[in-house]
Amino acid sequence: MGGRRTFAHPSEAEVARIFDYYRVRYEYEPRSFPIAWDDGGHIVESFTPDFYLPDYDLYVEVTVLKQSLVTRKNRKVRLLRTLYPHVSVKLLYNRDIRALFAKYGVAADG
Repeated sequence: MGGRRTFAHPSEAEVARIFDYYRVRYEYEPRSFPIAWDDGGHIVESFTPDFYLPDYDLYVEVTVLKQSLVTRKNRKVRLLRTLYPHVSVKLLYNRDIRALFAKYGVAADG
């Protein structure tokens, strides 16, 4: 399991608590994937998914941004899937997080 950490957003901490409760092993932000390079081949943009679930070989990105602001994150996930087709990634939107929190009795204040 992930253990105690500092998370970038309260919703990430709550998702981690659910993982911990159900003994789902995870790593928090273990890897960044380059997704854009300049003309000289230097990395100019990367994407770091929030969680990696090693038992499922799955990266999970949590976003509680308003749907209208999710476009940038969707673009990054699309680029990751295109550039790294062997990498499985799941983007959990605000509606997914709220449903998860409701199912497991977690306040969705984050």
